[in-house]
Formats: sequence, C-alpha cells, structure tokens
Amino acid sequence: MTHQVERLLLGIEEQIAHRYVEVPFDVSGAHAIEVRVSYDRHAASIELGCRDPQRWRGWSGTARDGFVIRPTRATPGYEPGGLPDGGWAVVLGLHSVTADPIPVTVTVVVNDDAADVEPEPPSPPAPTNPRASQRGLPAPEGLTWYAGDLHTHSTHSDGSLSLHELTAAAATRGLDFLAVTDHNTVSHHAHLPEAASRYDTCLLPGQEVTTDDGHANAFGDVGWIDFRAPAEQWSRQTAARGGVMSVNHPVQEDCAWLSDLSHDARARTALELWHISWFLSPAARAPWAFLKEWSRGGEPPVLLGGSDFHTPEAGFPPGTPTTWVAAAERTPEAILEAVAAGRTAIARFPGPGEPVLLRTGGDLIAVDADGAVLVDAEGRRRLVRGERTVFRPGTGPHHLEAVDRTLLAVCP
Repeated sequence: MTHQVERLLLGIEEQIAHRYVEVPFDVSGAHAIEVRVSYDRHAASIELGCRDPQRWRGWSGTARDGFVIRPTRATPGYEPGGLPDGGWAVVLGLHSVTADPIPVTVTVVVNDDAADVEPEPPSPPAPTNPRASQRGLPAPEGLTWYAGDLHTHSTHSDGSLSLHELTAAAATRGLDFLAVTDHNTVSHHAHLPEAASRYDTCLLPGQEVTTDDGHANAFGDVGWIDFRAPAEQWSRQTAARGGVMSVNHPVQEDCAWLSDLSHDARARTALELWHISWFLSPAARAPWAFLKEWSRGGEPPVLLGGSDFHTPEAGFPPGTPTTWVAAAERTPEAILEAVAAGRTAIARFPGPGEPVLLRTGGDLIAVDADGAVLVDAEGRRRLVRGERTVFRPGTGPHHLEAVDRTLLAVCP
C-alpha cells in the first residue's frame, strides 16, 4: 500500500508557466488507485485528470475532486483496465487561479486503502415514444432523415445524468441518434453499445476537445484526442482515424473559438453553427458573421446543431436544437458518413409540426413552415406559403425565420 501526499502552491505565475501541471507518482503491483485533490474552490478553479506510463486514463475537469481506477471499473470519466508499473501522473489544469498562490493538496492512495467505485444509479425504463424519423420527411432516394443531437454530456464529464439516463432522455424526445461528447475523455465509449441497445437509440461516440482557446467535437470511434496539442493536430488525427471534427459554439462568451486552423483543416472541419446559446438570443447575427468569415476563400463547412446538454435543470432537453441527418440507416457508421457528406439540416426541436428546411435533389423544401420567411446566403427573403413548399435554391446556406426574425431552421 502506498499513501503519497503532495502539497503545492499554485497561482498566476504557475499558470503562466505551465497551463497543465503534472504531479508524478510511482505504481508497482497495483490493483487499485485513488486520487483526491483539495483546495479552496471559492478562490480557484482547477481541473483534474490522469495519465499512466502508456496512455491517458481520464479527465473530469472541475466536476470532481477525486477518482478511483481499478482493473474492472473506474469513476466515470476515467478508464478501467490494467494498472501498469511505472511513472503515473495526476494532471492539474489551472483554469482559474489567484494572484497569490493558494495551497493545493494532492493525495494518492494505492491498493488496500483505495476507495471503491460508486455504483451507477438505477437505469430508467425505456420510453415508448415514436421516433422523429417516422415523420417521413422528403429525402433523397435510399435515405431517411434521422433526428438527433450532436453535443451532449454525461457523468463521464460534467453532466448530471448517467449514460442510461441521458439516452432515456433522448429517446423520450423521439431522437433517433445522440452523440455523447464528454470533455477530454473517451471513457464513456465502452459503455455506449449497452445503453444504445437498452433504449434502441443510435449512440455516436465523441469527445469534446476542450481548452481555453475553444472547444471542438471529435466524432467517431477515433480514440482519445490530446487537448493539450494544437488544434491543427486535433483535426489531422480525427480525419486520419476516420472521424469528423466540428468547431463548437464559436461565438459563445468565454468558450468562443480562438484557435488557428489552416484553410485545409477548415475544409475538413464541420461547424456547430446553432448552439443552445442561440436560443437565449434567437435573433442574434454573430453566428452568421462567424460563418461568413470562416467560409471566406473556400466552401462553407458542414453545419451542425448541438444542445450542449448537461442537466435537465437548465430547461433545454436533448434535441434543442435538433440536427437532422439524411442517412442510409440508423447506425453510428451511417450517421457519421452522412455528417461527413454534409447531408444535414437543423431545426429548433424534433417534434412533428416543427418547421424544417431540407435539400432533396436540386430542391429546397420548407416543411410545416407556412408564414415563415426563407432567407438565402445573400440575405434575400421570400415568404413561405403552405405546409410543404418547394424552392429553387441559390448557393450557400439558407434558413427560415419567424416574422420577428427568430431563427426556426437552417439548411446548409
């Protein structure tokens, strides 16, 4: 049994020198590891993660003050498995600190005195709500429009719902698919098939690569993407491993996108244009301004929506907004292929009667949007008449607005 206590003093000078501080510890013959971190949370905000001698083992940001890793189970956010001998490290992210250093205590317990992993909460029953895809939206031959959410969080990062609770919430909304994109970890990936089967919901593996200079979703079974590397590397690795990367909420307050990407990287990167924050100011124009600048000198990116769901208490359930994807079938591979191909559309909600704007063949079709205004990429406006109205589109993204300019739907 090993009991190691490290006492650090961390402040602004330490943050400037090293954004991520490693606290090393040695492991030999271990069958359990527990880490605890304590500091004045009113004075600072310090993120928590861990690596072993060979790979990244997990991240919980500021959501937890400790974790346990065992061979067969681990605290959500961390990966169970063998505990290799050698040099491990607790990784501390200095997100917000004080001018004068404050004491931070890191305690590592190996083997006998390590705590057990807290059990998962009971799984909710599977809902019987109809799927949104049963709406039968007009689609290209051989494809179906499936409704989903491409940005959600569980207890594997800073969400309040377990994977089963999150999936049940999505199924209750009628969503066909859900991307679970916990921050800087892929510990949830191994648990997705079980939750998907229980709730008959397509679950897409993802990771929200999260830094002070912006967030990006890496979609697909692409392994862990190192958030400490430059954003250009996130893009290259995600693409090389068969995934799709999207820049998230690019104009959202303190999470706005500040990282640099080359034109080549932009060409292979999608954009979460409609984030939940747009609901708080539904006539805002900043996302359109970002899209215009982002697309300068190249093709517009694939456009996505995401609720950034963390907790029911926020009042915005999964699917707010909804990303519709025209895919050959309701599987993670087919959904990801459709996203990569740009067969997407975004609407406020997934339910029947909600305005949707879709491309099918050479047509642009407004469904359940009578009285809305169609706006093209140049700002030209046309009134929608009827419940299913066909337009000849121009180039670039189009969107539907209410008469008060509230955003209703987007079509790339």
